Amino acid sequence: MGETRITTALHATTDLAQAVTTLVQQLSTTAAPITVESLAKLIESESATLLIASTDEGVVGMLTLITYTIPTGVRARIEDVVVNESARGKGIAFELTHTAVELARQAGARTIDLTSRPSRESANRLYQRAGFTPRDSLTYRQTLATTDPATLTRT
Repeated sequence: MGETRITTALHATTDLAQAVTTLVQQLSTTAAPITVESLAKLIESESATLLIASTDEGVVGMLTLITYTIPTGVRARIEDVVVNESARGKGIAFELTHTAVELARQAGARTIDLTSRPSRESANRLYQRAGFTPRDSLTYRQTLATTDPATLTRT
């Protein structure tokens, strides 16, 4: 497979959109294909950094780092970490994660968070090896496209 290179995506191209689509489909069965336009919007975002892992075989992994400022300081979040099935077990996700942590540190982030389903045992081991610790916290989600505001209650 050769040496792995971790780079920041700077330009949206058809080839990169296709590679990201292939990776995202391994992460989520409900994800829509990535268009060049949606990829450009992501790459141009001030809060998002798309890291790409490549080898001689092409794009083999990705990670999105989100950095944002809130009243208590700069925070960071890791999203959509995925390595192509054919390249798993070679330390690529660790390299992507390490790079994201360093970028967050350089941005002045006080913390960096991520979530991972308990069933993703190898991913959870990876994150712990990379220095992340589980938090005693619940994650809540509201799916906006399907939530009727009239059904929400104020207490």
